[in-house]
Amino acid sequence: MTKHPSGEYPLTPVKPDRSIPPVLPMRQRAEVIHRILHQRLQTVLPAAMRASGIDMWLILCQEDDLDPVFTTLIPMDTWCPILQMLIFFDRGPDRGIECINISGTDTHDLYDRPYRGQLEREQWPWLRQIIRERAPRAIGINTGSVQWAAGGLTHNLHQQLLDNLPPEYVARLTSAEPLATRWLATLADDEVSLFEHVVRVAHAIIAACYSPHTIVPGVTTPQDLEWHYWQRCADLGLDVAFQPFFNVVRAGPARARYGASDPTIRPGDLIHCDTGIKYLRLNSDHQQWAYVLREGESDAPAGLRQLMTQATALQDLFMAAFQHGLTGNELLANILARARAEGVPNPKVYSHSLGLYLHEPGPLIGLPWEQEACPGRGDVRLDYNNAFTMELSVAGPVPEWGGEEVRLGMEEDVVFTRDGCRVIDARQTAFYLI
Repeated sequence: MTKHPSGEYPLTPVKPDRSIPPVLPMRQRAEVIHRILHQRLQTVLPAAMRASGIDMWLILCQEDDLDPVFTTLIPMDTWCPILQMLIFFDRGPDRGIECINISGTDTHDLYDRPYRGQLEREQWPWLRQIIRERAPRAIGINTGSVQWAAGGLTHNLHQQLLDNLPPEYVARLTSAEPLATRWLATLADDEVSLFEHVVRVAHAIIAACYSPHTIVPGVTTPQDLEWHYWQRCADLGLDVAFQPFFNVVRAGPARARYGASDPTIRPGDLIHCDTGIKYLRLNSDHQQWAYVLREGESDAPAGLRQLMTQATALQDLFMAAFQHGLTGNELLANILARARAEGVPNPKVYSHSLGLYLHEPGPLIGLPWEQEACPGRGDVRLDYNNAFTMELSVAGPVPEWGGEEVRLGMEEDVVFTRDGCRVIDARQTAFYLI
């Protein structure tokens, strides 16, 4: 029987499909998420709290407006009624982090639950009592100014908190943005292994789209592929990380022949995708390419293949540049300097953090329109067990297309550990051929 990357849970297919690795049924997904969350609370959370200098972290939200961080701190199989209150208190290196839930949400064995009701008038006194008994020095709340994921405390609940705390504890409130950033950006060790399975599934769904069984030249459109991708995810019980996108890149003479509004995929076209899934709370994000063969062709034109070779060379430089403690802006400058020195044609890098969220909260390494520095998000420093999209592009003339310049953007998922930066799964090095 096929084993999950953790070695603990068998992979039972939701829907048999020989082209896609089996995915976990919902019950086993909940079990994996519970196990991973337990590990994160034991390892990632203490390091994040101590690095930020916060000994108590409060997360307050309401059932139809959940804090983005809150959703990463609760089991999958639970319901969150009315007011939510999570409290984390650092009792010191020898005793670890105390995790407390004051709400009607069933957090299983992950939290102490001194109060299990749903009455707000009873929750606030419990919160005051717990704070007084522990007398924290710094109370972190989610009022981030740079990372949207760290700013989930609503104005309403912030005001209620101020009204319910004694003045001496109001004075100890501070932004938990550094803490939330590290919590969200850092993968537990088992999550890194789990991510390999997630990305392998994501790659296989793209491959199923880039198949002669899916694409009929002269009939199929990029929009057909978008719906096909989305439906395949739905059939597997997977969420898309964002709206799937497919488009055609076509040589000038073919554009003139078929017109700018031609909706179909034709021989000689490049097909480009930007897609991702969300599975086991982890997001994938990929840009990959297919080429539709003309009659008599057995591969993509040499000029296009050369561009992909240059893009993979830029990927190598990207991964080699990763060093612990560098900011996103420093990484961007180092990657581009090395690429230009080695003759990579017109390189661009626009990589972002990846994992529990799609675009936050780790170091931002450039934007398509910003290749110098990204204030704020680009100033976040690289840490171990951070994952990213290796999103970048090169541009150069394609002789077979009359010297027309083509920009080839590629995107693969990578992770930075103490062993360096590596792709999470295999990466594309040749065009899919239709």
